[in-house]
Amino acid sequence: MNSASKIRRKVAQPSASDGVDSADKQEQLLLSSAICNNEDVGPFIRRAFASGKPDRLLLHLRHFARSKESEIEEVCKAHYQDFILAVDDLRSLLSDVDSLKSSLNRSNSTVQSVAVPLLDSLDGFLEARNISVNINLALRSVHSCIKLLELCSRANLHLSDNNFYMALKCVDAIEGEFLDKVPSLTMKRMLETKIPEVRSFIERKVSKEFGDWLVDIRMVSRNLGQLAIGQASAARQRDEDLRIKQRQAEEQSRLSLRDCVYALQEEEDNDVLGGGIEAGGSSESGVLGFDLTPLYKAYHIHQTLGLEDRFKQYYFENRKLQLTSDFQVSSMTPFLESHQTFFAQIAGFFIVEDRIMRSSGGLISKLDVENLWETAVSKMCYVLEDQFSRMQTANHLLLIKDYVSLLGVTLRRYGYPVDTLLDVLSKHRDKYHELLLSDCRKHIGEALAADKYEQMLMRKEYEYSMNVLSFQLQTSDFIPAFPYVAPFSSTVPDCCRIVRSFIEDSVSFMSYGGQLDFFDVVKKYLDRLLSEVLDGSLLKIINTSIHGVSQAMQVAANMAVFKRACDFFFCHAAQLSGIPPRMVERSRRQFPLNKAKDAAEEMLSGLLKTKTDSFMILIENVNWMADEPTQSGNEYVNEVIIYLETWVSTAQQILPAPVLRRVLQEVLCHISEKIVATLYSDAVKRFNVNAIMGFDVDIRLLDSFADNQGSLFSDDEASQLKSSLAEVRQMINLLLSNHPENFLNPVIRERSYNALDHRKVVMISEKLRDTPERLFSTFGTRGLKQNPKKKSLDVLIKRLKDAN
Repeated sequence: MNSASKIRRKVAQPSASDGVDSADKQEQLLLSSAICNNEDVGPFIRRAFASGKPDRLLLHLRHFARSKESEIEEVCKAHYQDFILAVDDLRSLLSDVDSLKSSLNRSNSTVQSVAVPLLDSLDGFLEARNISVNINLALRSVHSCIKLLELCSRANLHLSDNNFYMALKCVDAIEGEFLDKVPSLTMKRMLETKIPEVRSFIERKVSKEFGDWLVDIRMVSRNLGQLAIGQASAARQRDEDLRIKQRQAEEQSRLSLRDCVYALQEEEDNDVLGGGIEAGGSSESGVLGFDLTPLYKAYHIHQTLGLEDRFKQYYFENRKLQLTSDFQVSSMTPFLESHQTFFAQIAGFFIVEDRIMRSSGGLISKLDVENLWETAVSKMCYVLEDQFSRMQTANHLLLIKDYVSLLGVTLRRYGYPVDTLLDVLSKHRDKYHELLLSDCRKHIGEALAADKYEQMLMRKEYEYSMNVLSFQLQTSDFIPAFPYVAPFSSTVPDCCRIVRSFIEDSVSFMSYGGQLDFFDVVKKYLDRLLSEVLDGSLLKIINTSIHGVSQAMQVAANMAVFKRACDFFFCHAAQLSGIPPRMVERSRRQFPLNKAKDAAEEMLSGLLKTKTDSFMILIENVNWMADEPTQSGNEYVNEVIIYLETWVSTAQQILPAPVLRRVLQEVLCHISEKIVATLYSDAVKRFNVNAIMGFDVDIRLLDSFADNQGSLFSDDEASQLKSSLAEVRQMINLLLSNHPENFLNPVIRERSYNALDHRKVVMISEKLRDTPERLFSTFGTRGLKQNPKKKSLDVLIKRLKDAN
């Protein structure tokens, strides 16, 4: 280091003998300093070339190299001394090494003599250890082969027992644990060949079992669907029975005078199918042999084989094909006969799918089941639309509708939406009721045609209960003595049964159809049945088949009973629809059979008028110019009264008082009009006061007949009955009045002669004016009797003619 610093100092001093100028010296000094300090000389080179003096730079570099040669020489001299010293040290070290070598040789000879026996022992040990290792390897190979053979034997045993899952587990264990470790190449090749064959064999066997299960499950599904729908039907029937008992209890409570307490205990619903399906597969197997083991086995085996997705797709496609096959409707068998099998098959299919979806661990997804259900619903809707459009019998529609509604109830329990199916049923509501109305029209026509219109005889209490109590036609709460003659004919209970059947069928169709409040619909069609069908049929039979008074009277009596029956019909419809009867009572409408009732009463009164007309012919025998008035009435009125009294004695047994009053009022009004018409007619040219006084007696007899009916009617009704004779009574009173011109007084006319026609008064009064000569046999008497009344009558006639 000292020599180097000396040399560096020597380089740093400029030579006194250099002939260069100071600038060159400075540049040389800087270049030397940069080289010594290992700095970059690039700037010097660039500057030299830039100034065009590279030779000077080369000169400086050569000068620096010469200056360094001397320095190198000095350094070499200094190092030479050190090298000489080192060589001396090495020579002394070589002698030490020779002595060490001889010592090592002696030690080696000693060690060799001692270690040879040990090395021989070590060789023997290593050979024995290698033999032991080989033996252990052989033992492990033997044990491995034994385990492998045991697994192969176990796999064969499982295969022979059809325990495919355990066989696959053995095969997987052989492949995973032993295949790469088998010492025998031949055995390894055998295993590599047989393992795929075993798996293929298991897959074929499981697929065959699954195919057999697919065949069996169709029959099981049908039976399962029929059982499930049958249980839904039984549950519905229990509910219906419970509601009937409830209605009976409420009715008895309402009618009973004592405080009664009714307790209805509902039986437990032991739903074997529902409970079994909710609980698990074991209950299902107990009910119908509903076994999903082959399916689960096949699915599990395919999962083990790593073919899970392929099996899912295979299962879904096959079940979809089965469902499509279930949709086929045979054209050889009427749908009415095959519809239960058709819907039960579909119901069973989706009950099975629901169970598989919830218990198979992902074999089929909820979305797939929903897609299958949507397909099934659309197909069922199409089939229903098609079959309903062809049906022309209401009962057939009802049977299919009931079964479809039971299908909906059954599958709704498993979470399937059935509103679309119920909408199809609701859409055919009008067609069903039209067919039902047509059937009822036919049955009602047959019942009316078969009736003889005679009072119905009931010999036993059950007949009374069946024909009267069941329709609430009784007028008393007491059971009559038997035999009992009803006030109606067989038409009434027959038609009531038809209407009640219509109500029950209508309610049955509307029930369980998704619509809770359907009473208004049932009421609408019931109104149509009564006002169009029953009323129209009664009108037709009245106008075409009723010819006698007794028949007409019976029809009129039937109409009165029908009025009570109609109240029962609407209450019965309300009860079946779940509507309180008091709400129906509040909204009661007019009698729907009014046209037939009016026609029956009109027919009866018309026949009675015809009959009385046969007696009124005797009015021709009246002595119009009688010498004295009759005291016992004319012959015709006595015959009429005898007939009417006889008829009333019979009619009051079956006709209600209002009907009897209206008919009698019509008949008496007709008699009144007939008498006035006779006086007005051209057949009567003249009559005297004695004849009018005889008619006055006739009217009093008719009034007396009306008064005698007071026990049947109220005072007002009896007064209305007598008012039917107002026209003839007022005409007789006017003709017998001493002051007939009072008719011209508006007040008196409104009070006493309001039923008279001016023209009739003129014509009839002119006939009375022609009195017989013998009434005026003496001159004095003639003047006393004639002048005041005749004068008044002449004034009346003249004034009325002037007014006209």
